[in-house]
Amino acid sequence: MNNKFWIIALISLINSLSATILIPTIYLYGREFGLNDFQTSLLFSIYSLSQFFATPIIGKLSDRFGRKPLLIISLLGTVIANLMAGTASNAGILFFARFLDGITGGNASVAQAVISDVTSPQNRARGFAINGAAFGLGFVIGPAISLLAQKISLGTSFLASGFIALVALIITLLFLPETLQEKARKAKNIFDLGLGNLIKGLTVPRLGILLIINFLLGTTFSIFTYALQPYFINVLKQNNEGLTLLFLMLGIFAIFMQIWGVGLLIKRFDLVSILFLGLLVRSLSFMLMPIWENVVYFIGVSLVFSIFNSLVQPMISTLISLNTKPDEQGTALGLNSSYLSFSNAVGPIIAGLLIHQSNPETYAYPLYLAGVLTFLVLILAIRTRKQYQV
Repeated sequence: MNNKFWIIALISLINSLSATILIPTIYLYGREFGLNDFQTSLLFSIYSLSQFFATPIIGKLSDRFGRKPLLIISLLGTVIANLMAGTASNAGILFFARFLDGITGGNASVAQAVISDVTSPQNRARGFAINGAAFGLGFVIGPAISLLAQKISLGTSFLASGFIALVALIITLLFLPETLQEKARKAKNIFDLGLGNLIKGLTVPRLGILLIINFLLGTTFSIFTYALQPYFINVLKQNNEGLTLLFLMLGIFAIFMQIWGVGLLIKRFDLVSILFLGLLVRSLSFMLMPIWENVVYFIGVSLVFSIFNSLVQPMISTLISLNTKPDEQGTALGLNSSYLSFSNAVGPIIAGLLIHQSNPETYAYPLYLAGVLTFLVLILAIRTRKQYQV
């Protein structure tokens, strides 16, 4: 791996810190503004829905104008949005800040495009795994920072997130060179990447089925990510500090797997088989989590989930990259991130509609649903494996 790769890995780490600081606080912060469970799910969804429309455009622009300028714009949007959210005086400002962060939030797909630019096909799986480990390390450090920020207030977590995004912005400006060697041909309308093009992307041989699988997986994961928080607080009777510590532990286990486990598995198994293993354990974990309302049991199942779930996204990203032409990497990864963003918008709404504060039993429903749907996606992935096998 060359210096350019390690710079973008560092930027990904810092960027992930900015995101993971917020994960344990958004639900509780929304409740401080008087929002109910369904309304807090919309805080998650509005960010992802705006990102859904913006990310493919950012990916296409990065193919046309380069990775660095688009990464700068994305990070700057995160800085401004989180400063607004941390100082919000009402729920309307909070919702607008989440929208702004989403509309400029294409930095993850641009970072993936940089990795595709600077790694060989043989090293790409390892590159995406290391990048995933950097994000996983964010899950370790981010919640720890969040825990300290929450000592002041939940809003301080957003201010800390904005400051860390500013650090990533400065590093990008000063140290990251442009990695795009051959810019895409000028399009008639660079912003013409609407729903028609998104649907067209599903018809691309090899790529289309991977986009469908990742969209469905993103939906199940976002159902879990949102449902975990009210279940942990309202059913298991834990507080915000306990929730943040849980995310911290999940991050520690995931990063160990991505740093050491992925490399060992790749030597013995192909990418598709590793993906299937991760999906099987993810499905079983979701369905086992709510069976016993005991916090120690829940944490134990969650840690097993974290270990194997950390295999899924690096394998999907690698398969998408290896099934795409070199000069279309940014567009393909942008499409993928766009579908993931849409799935992240759909999942919390599904979970929010299933739960009712007056009936605590309903807090388990989204977890069961996520498990069943993940298993169905695994079956789809197995039946269609010849379409994307590398």
